[in-house]
Amino acid sequence: MNAASLTAPVWQTSRFRIDLTRPQVMGIVNVTPDSFSDGGSHADTRSALLHAELLLREGADILDIGGESTRPGAPPVPLEEELARVVPLVREAVQLGVPVSVDTYKPEVMQACLDAGADIINDVWSLQRPFANGQGDGVAVVAAHPQCGVCLMHMHLEPQSMQIAPMHGDAVPQVVDFLAQQAQRLLAAGVAAERIVLDYGIGFGKTVPQNFALLARQAEVLALGYPLLAGWSRKSSLGQVTGHTVPRDRVAASVAAALLAVDRGARVVRVHDVQATVDAVKVWQAMQAEV
Repeated sequence: MNAASLTAPVWQTSRFRIDLTRPQVMGIVNVTPDSFSDGGSHADTRSALLHAELLLREGADILDIGGESTRPGAPPVPLEEELARVVPLVREAVQLGVPVSVDTYKPEVMQACLDAGADIINDVWSLQRPFANGQGDGVAVVAAHPQCGVCLMHMHLEPQSMQIAPMHGDAVPQVVDFLAQQAQRLLAAGVAAERIVLDYGIGFGKTVPQNFALLARQAEVLALGYPLLAGWSRKSSLGQVTGHTVPRDRVAASVAAALLAVDRGARVVRVHDVQATVDAVKVWQAMQAEV
C-alpha cells in the first residue's frame, strides 16, 4: 500500500469519527502533582473534571487525560496510583460528549481506560512498553479493541535521561523512520490506518534546533500518510527562544507554534491554553476560506 493513500479526513476512535478536515484542539487535563506546567492544579477527580468542563467551554474538541508526568527527569508512577488517578476521571469525562484521550504508556492503564469508555490512547512510548507480567504490550491492547484511536509519539530514550543525552544529528529522518516502523506494527496487528495519528514528540530527547527542524519540515512526517498531532504547548524550547523561564508565560509562543504546525499540515494540536488557541485557529480558518 502506498503510504500517501493512508491519509484520511477522519480519525476513527471508540465512539467518534473525528473530522480532520478542520484542525482539532485537544485540551490537556493533567491529574498529576508534578507536571511541568500545571502540576498539582487538578490533582483530584473533582477539580480535574471541572477543568475539563472549562476547556470544553473554551472550545476544546478533544480532552487528553494524563496521570503521570513525562517531563524531563520525572519519576515513574506506580501502576495502581496511575489507575486511581485516571480511571475515575475517564468514567466521568466520557459523559461530556466529546472524544476522551488517555495519555499513558502502561498497557494495564490503556485497557482499564478503554473499558471505562475512553476513545483514544496517546502513548509517548508508541505502545512499546510491556504489561507488568511481560505478556504482550500496548499494541495488543489497541489491536484487541474494535476501533479505538491511537497516537504514536517519538521519544528518544526515556524521561529520566532524554534531555541529558538528546539525539544527535538530523532528527527528522530518525523520527520519520521510527514512526513509520511503529505504524507498521499496528497495521500488521490488524489496526486500520484511519485509527492512527502520529506525533513527532517535541521536547522528548531533542535539542531546540531539532525541535524547530521538525516543525519546519513537518511535510517529511506527513509524507508517511497519517494525520499529525503537534504538542508544542508551553514547551521549554519556546522558553529558550523567548526567554520565558516560567511555562505559564509561554502562552503567546505556544499559540504561535500551534498555528505554525496547523499551517504546515498538523490536524490536531495538544494545548494547555485552549481558548487562545481556538481563537487563533479561527483566524487561520477565515484566511484559508479566502485563499
